[in-house]
Amino acid sequence: MYRLSGYELRNLFFEKKLSAVEITKYFLNRIEKLDPQIRSFIQVLPKRAIDKAKKLDDKRAKNQKLGKLAAIPIAIKDNTHIKGINTTCASHFLKNYKATFDATVVRLFEEDDAIIIGKTNLDEFAMGSSNEKSAFFPTYNPWDLSRVSGGSSGGSSAAIASRFCSIATGSDTGGSIRLPGAFCGVVGYKPTYGRVSRHGLVAFGSSLDQIGTLTSNVKDTALAMEVLGKHCRYDSTSLDFPIEPIVDNLKEDLKDIKIGVPFHFLENLSGDIIDTFHKNLDILKSLGAQIIDINLDLMKYSVAVYYIIATAEASTNLARFDGIRYGRRSPNATTIGQVYDMSREEGFGAEVKKRIMLGTYVLSSGYQDAYYKKAQKVRTLMINAFENAFQTCDLVAMPVATTDAFKVNSIQDPIKMYYQDLFTIPANLAGLPAISVPCGFSSNNLPLGLQLIGPQLHDALLLSHAHAFEKQCKQSKIPPAFDKE
Repeated sequence: MYRLSGYELRNLFFEKKLSAVEITKYFLNRIEKLDPQIRSFIQVLPKRAIDKAKKLDDKRAKNQKLGKLAAIPIAIKDNTHIKGINTTCASHFLKNYKATFDATVVRLFEEDDAIIIGKTNLDEFAMGSSNEKSAFFPTYNPWDLSRVSGGSSGGSSAAIASRFCSIATGSDTGGSIRLPGAFCGVVGYKPTYGRVSRHGLVAFGSSLDQIGTLTSNVKDTALAMEVLGKHCRYDSTSLDFPIEPIVDNLKEDLKDIKIGVPFHFLENLSGDIIDTFHKNLDILKSLGAQIIDINLDLMKYSVAVYYIIATAEASTNLARFDGIRYGRRSPNATTIGQVYDMSREEGFGAEVKKRIMLGTYVLSSGYQDAYYKKAQKVRTLMINAFENAFQTCDLVAMPVATTDAFKVNSIQDPIKMYYQDLFTIPANLAGLPAISVPCGFSSNNLPLGLQLIGPQLHDALLLSHAHAFEKQCKQSKIPPAFDKE
């Protein structure tokens, strides 16, 4: 069963060849048996999942209408609310916080009969590129347990790579879906900013955050987007556009498609990354695409701009965690000032504190004009650069990362860690849809990803083109250690 896509599992359920309880118990047993090796889940929800599965089987027996995601096992990144279940954000600060409402994506999944089986690990408050910054434990890469799974949605990417579920949510602020997707050899999708509601997502950088998905194939991503791409009145940034039919319109070729490549921006790449990228360009050409050179040289400033804007927004968003209303309250505090200070000191990890302090600094008196406002101006120039590029091409192609998955604890320099997101951050700054598709393997036998970026609101076309590449490339594989019952 683990070799089947979510789309195939759903169809077998529709055809009464599998029951929802059979599917659910199978994947819960698989998690129990294999997840201790990689630790992708913070919390598994067996009772909730089986109760939902029984209701689905009953619904099918009564010939009632079934949803698009019926009986598909789904995992939720643990910075997204499920009512009555802890939302920890992989932080000691929220270790015992129980969500009081469902996130919109959770509600939409369950309305379309998906089965939520657990909550996945992440870098604390989604701040990290390796999943080593979780306050509880790191998540390891299923392809090589000595390597990172990527961050911040590393729990979700590892769960999909290990085939513990068919669809997992992630949040992508600067590459937190696409980077772990590439490192673990799965499809990671960040929709257009505002296309999927963020209501119920614990905020990190509000102008950058976007909920997306990790799956083993593009078709499952398209299926999920047909459910999630709905307007939400609880999210002021949610776009009021109709649901797009995507699954039935997936293409097999790229005829008459122009793909822009910022060759000058990529000229310092070497080794497996650039070699695989050029092979991918050949595949795109074989599908009928025309490759053209575009100018995105401004993107070399993207990491600097991102770590001003994102940290500024993080310091504002995380100010709510003060030990008063929810989350950790220091037992040692005796005054209101100590409650604020000591709760944060004891509750937040080092990386979160670092980003809060940096964000507070760039917003402080005398520095806001020098840093924050200037970064916003450069961001506008980057948006314009993409708009100019899309005047001449339909998609932009780039690698996802500068390396394959690196060894656990091998990167101690924070700047070097931040530069892991060099190729993913631009899509967040410009609010563009972007996808990572498995595209080959490095000399270390680790998966690599090709990133395709589309114009705003061209999510359906981007997924269609990614599907054509995926079908021709055929690099979506299961890690050998997990390709077993």
